[in-house]
Amino acid sequence: MHDDDELELPKSKSQIKREMNALQDLGAEIVKLPPKDLAKIPLPDDLAEAIHHARDIRSHGALRRQMQFIGRLMRNVNPESIQQALDAIRLSGHQSTAHFHAIEQWRDRLINEGQPALDEFIGQYPQTDRQQLRQLMLNANKEAKQGKPPKSARNLFRMLREILDEAD
Repeated sequence: MHDDDELELPKSKSQIKREMNALQDLGAEIVKLPPKDLAKIPLPDDLAEAIHHARDIRSHGALRRQMQFIGRLMRNVNPESIQQALDAIRLSGHQSTAHFHAIEQWRDRLINEGQPALDEFIGQYPQTDRQQLRQLMLNANKEAKQGKPPKSARNLFRMLREILDEAD
């Protein structure tokens, strides 16, 4: 009688290759990150150097070889900590995008719906300068009707961003 927990079958060649490709793909994602996000990922020095080098390569063949090298270096690190850092970066990007869209939606509602939207906004953010917000709304609406550049709409967006950023 055999205990399944004690038996550990060796990995197949296909499984090993899938794992190596996954590490190489993770390395490719890291190479594509902007510098400020790359700094947030915990990387050993040799891997960080290989990634920085890959960012400077323009030749397709040389880049492919460098990515394979990065994949080999990735075998010696804990991919879970790197993946967690990458996931955290993605999450913050999604949150900032959602925040930006929320500001856009408020701006559009204030311009299009007028007083009811203003009352709702003031109800949620009572610290707002109601008079300034109302003036920007009216000017943005007037500019839109006259086909002028949306200067007031931009100013309204900036004001909303400041209000929502302070509320967070």
